[in-house]
Amino acid sequence: MGFTDLLSDAGLTVLNSFLTTRSYITGYSPSQADIAVFKAITSAPAADKYPHAARWYKHIASFEDEFPTLPGDASKPYTVYGPEEVAVALNPAKAPAAEEEDDVDLFASDDEEEDAEAARVREERLAAYKAKKDAKPKTTAKSVVTMEVKPWDDETDMAALEAAVRGIEKDGLVWGASKLVAVGFGIKKLQINLVVEDEKISISDLQEEIEGFEDYVQSSDVAAMQKL
Repeated sequence: MGFTDLLSDAGLTVLNSFLTTRSYITGYSPSQADIAVFKAITSAPAADKYPHAARWYKHIASFEDEFPTLPGDASKPYTVYGPEEVAVALNPAKAPAAEEEDDVDLFASDDEEEDAEAARVREERLAAYKAKKDAKPKTTAKSVVTMEVKPWDDETDMAALEAAVRGIEKDGLVWGASKLVAVGFGIKKLQINLVVEDEKISISDLQEEIEGFEDYVQSSDVAAMQKL
């Protein structure tokens, strides 16, 4: 008898108990068995109530992009996995009494060595997976911004204003096309495009730096912004 309703408290209790001494539903690496059980749960189990299930759920979620490629039979339902006896998982007090002294396994030390070897293999696989994941190139988030820079009056040298703005050089900042847009009373504002790497460039800090050119700049505004 395997897992039953994993949306109920009783079902999650069984899962949590089952994962007390396991990292995966079967074996020593993620498989389709983990995916079947993972998909039977609509949201992460509460960590304070089901700590082992919550730990397992968070770990399996990190493999989501690799679900189709994980080994195992994807056609099997989650109910084929889990403890042989759910009643024991729900109430450990009902577990069979310990074997008599005469039934002590004289080869227990060999089992412990096997468990240690399995743990070592599991840790090596996890380390290899983490190294592989860390080696993947990370996508750099960028934004295209249209900024408007307003001069003091119609006598402001707009060529000098634009030169000052473009003179700001930073890692993660690329200036693009620009044009002068009429505001009124002979005054024109500078409208300039730029591309920024979001982690490196703060638009508000960049505006402060532009407005620091007090001989030319009255104010600046972000007219448009779009993620690349």
